[in-house]
Amino acid sequence: MTLLRLDGVSVRFGERAVVDDVDLEVAEHETVCVLGPSGSGKSTLLRVVAGLQPVSAGRVTLGGADQAGVPVHRRGVGLMFQDHQLFPHRDVGGNVAFGLRMRGGSRGSHQAQVAQLLELVGLPGAQDRAVASLSGGEQQRVALARALAPSPRLLMLDEPLGQLDRGLRERLVVELQGLFTRLGTTVLAVTHDQGEAFALADRVVVMRDGRVAQAGTPLEVWQRPASEFVARFLGFENVVPAVVAGGVAGTPWGKVPVPAGSPEGGQRLLVRPAGVVLAADGLWCEVVSRTFRGTHVALLLRPETGPPLEAECDLAGAPAAGDRVAVTFTPAEVVVLPADTA
Repeated sequence: MTLLRLDGVSVRFGERAVVDDVDLEVAEHETVCVLGPSGSGKSTLLRVVAGLQPVSAGRVTLGGADQAGVPVHRRGVGLMFQDHQLFPHRDVGGNVAFGLRMRGGSRGSHQAQVAQLLELVGLPGAQDRAVASLSGGEQQRVALARALAPSPRLLMLDEPLGQLDRGLRERLVVELQGLFTRLGTTVLAVTHDQGEAFALADRVVVMRDGRVAQAGTPLEVWQRPASEFVARFLGFENVVPAVVAGGVAGTPWGKVPVPAGSPEGGQRLLVRPAGVVLAADGLWCEVVSRTFRGTHVALLLRPETGPPLEAECDLAGAPAAGDRVAVTFTPAEVVVLPADTA
């Protein structure tokens, strides 16, 4: 069942469309992450849903009710910002209780709920701690507990882990995913970090210049980027012009096999690094550099023809910089992109 629906939503600042005719649905108990570079309109979209930014055109509905004219505090949504925005003059318990007091109820019931929320986010017994004494990860947990306190029907996260170091960010993403699943929370999050979005979301929406460039499950978007823009935003660099015919693409690297059923004619071709395979013979390249990535080695190759190639190989037997190697291409890791999308 759809909880949030955006129909043709646009936001204009003068002549510039920051959000341009966006359609979006979020189902109950679903986590949707909106991805995009700075200036793509993702944070503005979040502010529209929260009621902090009026629309220039289109409609926002929550639970089937049009939100035009509905103030922020009556929308029943929770919003957590990147900088947490905790109240420094209140202790942890006071911050979490802030949302509860807006709903009324006794102080005693608030204390019990605050304790439950802090237990839920992994900070049991932290009610009396000062905000200034908290680490970045602990502040993030308190901000999450405060956002969850009023039991919002929709929880919105604006770059929620952006200020945290990589290791802590990766741990908290796993914790958040588990927490939202247990609570059945409906979540709309925005981030520029595709790793964070792909780990957290049931569905990913990639934005470009105020429009939706692609939407789908993390696996769908990763395996089949809809355009060169999406492919490059996800970090893929092996993209070249190609002419596809008979299951093979003519490229600057020579003949590259493509998946069965690929569109033919002039296209753009993406070869994921995992699809560039070291072989006894094939396209000869010089190894420009190699980078240890934990489970594999990333190689930057300079082919005899065509632009540089990114490749991956196993740790054992990885070639060194300056070595000469041959590569072939795996069709399962090749994606034919539309020629007119950059």
